[in-house]
Amino acid sequence: AELPPPYTAIASPDASGVPVINCRVCQSLINLDGKLHQHVVKCTVCNEATPIKNPPSGKKYVRCQCNCLLICKDTSRKIGCPRPNCRRIITLGPVMLIPEEQPAQPALPVQPDGTRVVCGHCGNTFLWMELRFNTLAKCPHCKKISSVGSALPRRRCCAYITIGMICIFIGVGLTVGTQDFARRFHATYVSWAIAYLLGLICFIRACYWGAIKVSYPEHSFA
Repeated sequence: AELPPPYTAIASPDASGVPVINCRVCQSLINLDGKLHQHVVKCTVCNEATPIKNPPSGKKYVRCQCNCLLICKDTSRKIGCPRPNCRRIITLGPVMLIPEEQPAQPALPVQPDGTRVVCGHCGNTFLWMELRFNTLAKCPHCKKISSVGSALPRRRCCAYITIGMICIFIGVGLTVGTQDFARRFHATYVSWAIAYLLGLICFIRACYWGAIKVSYPEHSFA
C-alpha cells in the first residue's frame, strides 16, 4: 500500500473567493462551497475521495494502492480494500501518538507478511497469508479452491490409494475366506460390501486429489 494521503485542514479560496482544495489523487481543484461540514469530498474528475478535516475521533485515513480512501479505527492493524477489483489486505504499523492540535496522521502501512500466489485456475495473483505450502487456498478472483504447492495433493493421493487398496484386499480376502459362512449367515455380505465401499470411496478421493489444481507461489515477503 502507498503512504496514507496528506490533506489540508483549512482550504484556500481561489480568485473568486470560493474555497477549493487539490485532489490528492489527480491534483484537480475541488470546489468546497457548501461542503466544509464534511470530512471528505469526492473529486469530479477521478471520482476519488480527498479528506478536508481530521478523521472522526478514534478513526484514521488510509489510502489503498488503487487510490480508494479508507476510514478505519486508529487501533486497526489489518484492513481490506472493499473494491471488487482490488481486495488488497493492508497491514498497518503501530499508531503514533501526536498532539491534538496537529492534523491526525494515519499509521504507515507496512509490507504484508505472506506470499503472492498465482492461481492455478484463472492465473491471477493473490496474497496468501499462510506461510505453509501444504494448505488449500480460495482465489478471491475466481472463487475456486486450489492447493498451494503440489506436496499436499501428492501426499493425499498416495495415502488414499494405499488405504483403498488395503480395503479392496480385505474385501477380497473376506469374500474368498467366508463364502461358506456367508451362505448360512447372510449378514456376512454386509462386511464384504463395507470393505468394497470404503475402497471405492478412497479411490474417488485419490482421483480428487490427483486432479486438483495447484497454485504456485510467486515470491515471499521474507
